[in-house]
Amino acid sequence: MSIQATHDQVLTPAAPARAVIHPVWVRVTHWINVVAMVVMIGSGWEIYNASPLFPFRFPRAITLGGWLAGALLWHFAAMWLLAVNGLIYLVLGILTGRFQRKLVPIRPGDVLSDAKAALTGKLNHDDLSVYNAVQKLLYLGVILAGIVIVLSGLAIWKPVQLQELTALMGGYEGARVVHFVCMAAVVLIVIVHVIMVALVPRTLPTMITGRLGRSS
Repeated sequence: MSIQATHDQVLTPAAPARAVIHPVWVRVTHWINVVAMVVMIGSGWEIYNASPLFPFRFPRAITLGGWLAGALLWHFAAMWLLAVNGLIYLVLGILTGRFQRKLVPIRPGDVLSDAKAALTGKLNHDDLSVYNAVQKLLYLGVILAGIVIVLSGLAIWKPVQLQELTALMGGYEGARVVHFVCMAAVVLIVIVHVIMVALVPRTLPTMITGRLGRSS
């Protein structure tokens, strides 16, 4: 190797490291939550079909468990996974200050402005490390819905032992309605989330590797 080549290598700056925007704990809890929610929703639809709240049933092709007992086994298994993993996510999100940095403040004007930009295809996605107002609202919404889903699920599961919680939700049937509404909200948020990922596909590898892609 020539002296000039060695000199050039020393003077040539190394490529900048890619910024980490999703730490390991965010990625791990995110994907565990995805699995838990898919199992809970699919099995929950099978449980719903056994005693519908409304005049419709979910197609068997999109339910999980095969029958009521099987669906209950899947549902309870996923419930513990979601509750424990969700608690870890909440505690770490608060202790690390990530929620405060990423999810607040949320201003109604910003939400309306970003929603309009998203619907017209003009929403800026250049900096994936910064959440727009719509993302903040959706992420906070799914967190709150997840908490209420767990609480209403406990009220349905143990209506006598947790009678105060069950009464707070309007009794057993009221807790079922709350549980269903929160499930529908989560499904809606997930659908919007998947659509946004499809529109901005580079967000998917970022949630896997935790890093932004190298700039060109």
